[in-house]
Amino acid sequence: QVQLVESGGGLVQPGGSLRLACSASGGTLDHYAIGWFRQAPGKERDVVSCISSSERSIYYADSVKGRFTISRDNNKNAVYLQMNMLRPGDTATYYCSTNNPCAEAGLDRDVEVWGQGTLVTVSS
Repeated sequence: QVQLVESGGGLVQPGGSLRLACSASGGTLDHYAIGWFRQAPGKERDVVSCISSSERSIYYADSVKGRFTISRDNNKNAVYLQMNMLRPGDTATYYCSTNNPCAEAGLDRDVEVWGQGTLVTVSS
């Protein structure tokens, strides 16, 4: 079964940028929709963005529209989240998962896999 690993988190100043990567091992991401979620301390885990395998279905939470961009590179077996104009409110642990609302029935595999998360801290 595919396993997911997030990378790219770190400390950044407000207004800065980071690019997160969700990489796969044990399989390819070609047939998976991938979502990015985040969880701040004491809060629920919420979906930030997702993309289906066909890229026909793409979603952004209102709070990140115009600032974050999701993309996938099947040749590199990875999905990326480009985060620009970061705010302190974006501080959270970011997770990628195959379980997300962009999955297209009959096209994207229906399995639930989560990465371990990568911490993003936006602070001056």
